[in-house]
Amino acid sequence: MTEINPPAPGSAITDAESRVASRGWWDSDADDYQAEHGHFLGDLDFVWCPEGLREADARLLGDVRGRRVLELGAGAAAGARWLDGQGAEVTALDLSAGMLRHARAAEARTGVRVPLVQADALALPFADGVFDIVCTAFGAIPFVADSQAAMREVARVLRTGGSWVFSITHPMRWIFWDEPDESGLIARNSYFDRTPYVETDGHGVPSYVEQHRTLGDRVRELVAAGFVLRDLVEPEWPAGHEQVWGQWSPLRGRLFPGTAIFVSDLPG
Repeated sequence: MTEINPPAPGSAITDAESRVASRGWWDSDADDYQAEHGHFLGDLDFVWCPEGLREADARLLGDVRGRRVLELGAGAAAGARWLDGQGAEVTALDLSAGMLRHARAAEARTGVRVPLVQADALALPFADGVFDIVCTAFGAIPFVADSQAAMREVARVLRTGGSWVFSITHPMRWIFWDEPDESGLIARNSYFDRTPYVETDGHGVPSYVEQHRTLGDRVRELVAAGFVLRDLVEPEWPAGHEQVWGQWSPLRGRLFPGTAIFVSDLPG
């Protein structure tokens, strides 16, 4: 069967540039991010998305008791600490020292400690087949140019029969500007344009890079890495939820999805 790869991004941004930009951005933004979103995310909770879907309710990871779990792009590692409380053996990994600093602070507040690893999603510092589950809520995948390589790396560290579950901004959101009000309801960009969103500093050096792939691209990446897609969850905006998070808002959330959660397995 012929492998169909997604079109190459329309920009010369490399994985090395993306890595440097992401580390710098999240190191410098960690304090502001936690100040703005830390209360919503909690210290001992696994929140999949701004819509407020929690793993405690969704159970996308299944029964984690006794399972070895890697939280990829863990940020302040609230999800990893929640998983620890469910009986999992968890490791939390993030590229950013700034975000892991907040993970250590939350450990001190809660008394719940999990191993923290600073590393790149494209070069996971683990042996083959050592995890039962790899998961991430908006971590890593949107920020690497070669996300198919990241899928292969996840597959490498998973045991046969393991699960890979990740949430990202829903690809259709690429059509709209990142505005939570009425101006964010007008289609302005092509869904099929994979050119990344790039911010640069005063010297023209990329300081923030976010990649776009279509839903089909993501499915092909998973299949090419050996995964079987079990579910694609598009959380609906819940009644009574009025909190705005960046581009996520009640206005937009009631009209079209803001998050896509891919639930996949690595069959034997």
